[in-house]
Amino acid sequence: MSDKLKSVEALDEIEAAEELARLALEISGHDERYYAEDAPTVSDAEYDALRRRNLAIEQRFPALVREDSPSRKVGAAVSAKFAKVAHAVPMLSLDNAFSDQDVREFVERIRRFLRLAPHQPVPITAEPKIDGLSLSLRYESGRLVSAATRGDGAVGENVTANARTITDIPNVLSGDAPDILEVRGEVYMSHADFAELNRRNAAAEKQIFANPRNAAAGSLRQLDTSITASRPLRFFAYAWGEVSKMPADTQMGMVAAFASYGFKTNPLMRLFDNVDDMLAHYRAVEEQRATLGYDIDGVVYKVDSLELQSRLGFVSRSPRWAIAHKFPAEKASTVLTGIDIQVGRTGALTPVARLAPVTVGGVVVTNATLHNEDYIKSLDIRVGDTVRIQRAGDVIPQVLGVELDKRPADAAPYEFPHTCPVCGSHAVREDGEAVRRCTGGLICKAQAVERLRHFVSRGAFDIEGLGEKQIEFFFNAEDPALSIHSPADIFTLRKRQAESLTKLENIEGFGTTSVRKLFDAIDDRRTIDFWRFLHGLGLRHVGETNSKRLARHFIGFAALREAGEQAVAPQGKGDPGNAAWQELRSVSGIGDVVAEAVVDFFGEEHNREVLNALLAEVTPRDEERIAASSSPVAGKTVVFTGSLEKMSRDEAKAMAEKLGAKVSGSVSKKTDLVVAGPGAGSKLKLATELGIEVITEDQWFERVAG
Repeated sequence: MSDKLKSVEALDEIEAAEELARLALEISGHDERYYAEDAPTVSDAEYDALRRRNLAIEQRFPALVREDSPSRKVGAAVSAKFAKVAHAVPMLSLDNAFSDQDVREFVERIRRFLRLAPHQPVPITAEPKIDGLSLSLRYESGRLVSAATRGDGAVGENVTANARTITDIPNVLSGDAPDILEVRGEVYMSHADFAELNRRNAAAEKQIFANPRNAAAGSLRQLDTSITASRPLRFFAYAWGEVSKMPADTQMGMVAAFASYGFKTNPLMRLFDNVDDMLAHYRAVEEQRATLGYDIDGVVYKVDSLELQSRLGFVSRSPRWAIAHKFPAEKASTVLTGIDIQVGRTGALTPVARLAPVTVGGVVVTNATLHNEDYIKSLDIRVGDTVRIQRAGDVIPQVLGVELDKRPADAAPYEFPHTCPVCGSHAVREDGEAVRRCTGGLICKAQAVERLRHFVSRGAFDIEGLGEKQIEFFFNAEDPALSIHSPADIFTLRKRQAESLTKLENIEGFGTTSVRKLFDAIDDRRTIDFWRFLHGLGLRHVGETNSKRLARHFIGFAALREAGEQAVAPQGKGDPGNAAWQELRSVSGIGDVVAEAVVDFFGEEHNREVLNALLAEVTPRDEERIAASSSPVAGKTVVFTGSLEKMSRDEAKAMAEKLGAKVSGSVSKKTDLVVAGPGAGSKLKLATELGIEVITEDQWFERVAG
C-alpha cells in the first residue's frame, strides 16, 4: 500500500467505507493464498501495509468496522483435503509493530488498560518470531493424540500423522505433564535443509520451493505421510491452548515447562522489565539473523504474568498482551518490462507490474501490484524503468520508486487505459475513488464470470463441480442448452439439457457420472441458508460477515427484501422518518454505507429481475434463532456509562463480550442493560425514560458472577 494514496485523514465516511470493503476483500485473498494454499502473492511488507491502512481507517471511523474486517479474522478456511479439528482455545494472530515508537505505545497501552503507575515495571518476554507454519499439538495423559494447523483460528486441519514424523515433536512427553496439554509452536525448515531439498527436487525435476516457509508448510500439509517424513521439518514450542492444570504462572515458566517435557524452545528468549532493554535485544537478534540458520521476521513481545494476560484479554483477532516487532524489508532493483491491467468482479482495473526476474533474499520475484493509476502517476513509473523493490519473506515485492538516472531515453509516461481491456467498455473513475471501473457490468466477461464464480464459491452457494474452468466453459458456450450467464441459469441447466439434443456428458471433459453429480450438487442448493443466498448475490460491501449479520437480524430473506425496497419509498433512503431505513442502518455492525448498498441493490430494476428469476428456482432458508447461553448477559446489549471504579472501560467491554453480550456506545430501544457509574449523564437519563434496566458497577459483578 503506497503512502501516495489519499491519506486516511483526508477520507470522508463514504470513501472510508469503500476503502475498508476493498481492503477486506484484498487481504482475505492474500490470507487464503498464504495460509491455505502455501502460495503467497504479496510480500510481507506489502501485506503489512494493507493491514496498517485498514487499521488506521477503522480507528478514525470506528462505526464503519466491518464484521469481515481483517482486524477480526485469523488465517483462512480449512482445506477440504484434510479432516477438521476444532481448537478448544482459538489460535489467534498477533498485531504488528514496525518501529521503536510502536513498541513503546504497546507497553503504554498495557499500562493504561491495567491502570498501572507510570514507573511500575511490567515484565515482558522477547523471543524470535519464527517464519514457519503454526501448529497445535494435543496431548492426553502424556501422549500425542492430535495435531492441527491454525486454519481460520477456530478450526484447523488434522495433520496428526504428519506431525508424528517430526523428530522435534515428542509422541510421549517426559516429566510430570498435565493430563490435558495443548502445546503450540512453529514448524519450520532450516536454511541448509531447504537448500538440500531444492537441490534434490531440481535433480528429480520436482517442485522447487520459493522459500523455507513455503517448503515447511507444503511438507506438513501432505496427504502422503511418507513425503512429510522424507523432509527435514523442525519445531519450536512457545505457546499453549487447553491445559488441565497450568504448570507455571508466567510465560517464561510455561516455556521452561515445555522444555522439561521434551520440546525444543528458542534459546534467544529473554525476560525484560523496561522498553529500552527490549529494543536492545531486538537489535541484537536482528544482527544475528543471518547466522541463525533458520528464517525469522521479527521479535515477539509478551506480558510475562499469566494473570495479567488474563486481565488484558483479547481484542478482535489478537491478544492485547502480545505484539510482533517486525524486521525491515529486504530490497533490490530490477527492470519493469511491462504493465498489465486485470479486471476484477466489481469492474476494478488493477495494474500489475511485470518485472525482469530478480533474486531478493533467496527468492526470485517477477511481478508486483501497482495498486492504481494514482500510484503509477505519483512515482512516474514507465515501462523500461529500473525500479527499487522490497520484500520481507514472500514472492511479490512492493515498488518503492524509480532510479531516474537509469531511465531509457525512449521511456514514455504510462497512460492508464480509459477503456476496459476485456470488453472495450468505458472505464470511469468516480469522484473520490482511487479505482477506475469498467461500466460493462454483465456484458463484461471479466465481471460476469467473476460474479458467477463468486456465486458458486465456498463462502456462498458452494456448488461442487462448478469451479473456475466449468464457469468459464458454460459462460462461453454458444448453445442455449449449455450457456450460463446469470445465477438462475445454473438451476435451469438440467431442464434445458433434458430438452436438448446437445448432451453435456458427450462433451470432452465431462461424463455421465460427473454430469449427474453436478446436477445433484446444483439441486442440493435449491434450499440454502439465508446468509449464503445473500452473500452469493454479491452486493457491494455485503460480504460473508455482513450477510450473516443481516440474516441474524431479519431471520427471513423476504423481510430483508421488504426493508430494502421500502427504504426507498415514499420518503427515500436516509430519511429519519423512514422506519425501514432506520432498521437497516441500526443492524449491529452495518451502518449507513452497507445499508445504502442494500437499498441500492433492491432499488435497481435489473437486480430485481435477476433476483426474481433466481427465487423461482431457489428458496432461502430462514435463519435459526440463536439460543441463549448460560451467561446471564449473553445476547443482551449492554451500555457502560459514567466513571467505572473497579475496571477500565476497555476491560469492561472485553469482559462483557467474553460473556456473550453486545456492547454499545449509545442507548436505544434495543438496549437491554445500562451499567452506570458516578457522573453518568444523558445516557442514564435516556435509559430511565425508556424504562431500561440500570445497575451499578457492583451489581454488574454480582450478576455476571451468578
